[in-house]
Amino acid sequence: MKKRRVLLGMSGGVDSSVAGYLLREQGCDVVGVTMKVWPQDCISRAEDKCCGPQAVADARGVAHALGFPHYVVDEADQFEQAVINYFASEYQAGRTPNPCVMCNEKLKFGSLWQKAEALGCDYVATGHYAIIEHRDDRAVLRKGVDPRKDQSYFLFSLRQEQLQRALTPLGTMSKPEIREIARSLGLKVADKIDSQEICFVPGNDYKTFLRSHLGESEFHRGEIYDVDGNFLGEHEGIELFTIGQRKGLPGGSPRPRYVVDLDAETNRVIVGDAEDLITKEFEVDRVNWIANVEAAVPSRRANAREDTRPYTSEIEAVVKIRYSHPGTPATLTPFNGGRARIRLHEPQKAVTPGQAAVFYRNDVVLGGEWICRTEPVWRSETLGQKPALTPA
Repeated sequence: MKKRRVLLGMSGGVDSSVAGYLLREQGCDVVGVTMKVWPQDCISRAEDKCCGPQAVADARGVAHALGFPHYVVDEADQFEQAVINYFASEYQAGRTPNPCVMCNEKLKFGSLWQKAEALGCDYVATGHYAIIEHRDDRAVLRKGVDPRKDQSYFLFSLRQEQLQRALTPLGTMSKPEIREIARSLGLKVADKIDSQEICFVPGNDYKTFLRSHLGESEFHRGEIYDVDGNFLGEHEGIELFTIGQRKGLPGGSPRPRYVVDLDAETNRVIVGDAEDLITKEFEVDRVNWIANVEAAVPSRRANAREDTRPYTSEIEAVVKIRYSHPGTPATLTPFNGGRARIRLHEPQKAVTPGQAAVFYRNDVVLGGEWICRTEPVWRSETLGQKPALTPA
């Protein structure tokens, strides 16, 4: 029987290293690949990141120790276009980006597949904590068994053709188990600290990174208002704010103030109290279905026709509105054009445009979509008595 030939994306960390060992033990013919994604303007600041030179050295050492070949591929241009430029443009549009999702879709399970084909590989594997089940006609994406490490949220945008040729051997394991395997193998990366930051943003200081990448002249300066329309001050760039933020706001309020909305059209930052962050409904677009939704989540409409397509009926599921969110029951009502309205059964705090809303049924990922900016409640006609947003 022919061995499965697998291209393994190696970051130089313990997860992808142990993934290589597990694949080898399963009888796979493993080829290790590390993507060089650091552009010249951040290479000196990324020595300890998964996109830095040290990562290449660590990955190469592991591959040598485990007895399979290792290559480095230059994806710097693609990474800058698909991830870094996206990251910056989302902040300029008043949204909070999720670069890990984009990197997975466009590079790790996107352009890397071209390298896999060139090397005669049948699959692309990574060290993600998620489970991908391969069935006759489709792949099923499930949560990893370790709830503290589950990364299925970051894979929601993968299409069926990507999932069907993807392997995630760590999904059924916990982090302590992974480290113990690495120690037993004598791998130098066994106790390597996990990065908790965006790989191309040193110190997790995205504001400094944006200033360097965009330049001060590209920042969109504007004004700060409260939800009642009172002018509070000026700001140096809408790019410097995210929904739920407290720092960097004008003082003088008896209660804490939070950023509750960002209007990129007028460059206005709107602030309010904690209760102004509470949302019960919001809209999403660019919906990507992974599971057979019609089979997994039948319509709750009693009179739904048997031939109703899954994205034309209401869907009940659990939605995560950010990676760290525990998930909450919700109803998704699809519109035309890949959009949908999400009604949360329990209102949630800081629903943030630009982040992903990912739907689950038990541990199965049904699909996901991107949270849109919609008309805030304090601008609706029902609150027409609110003063206009003009300087006091």
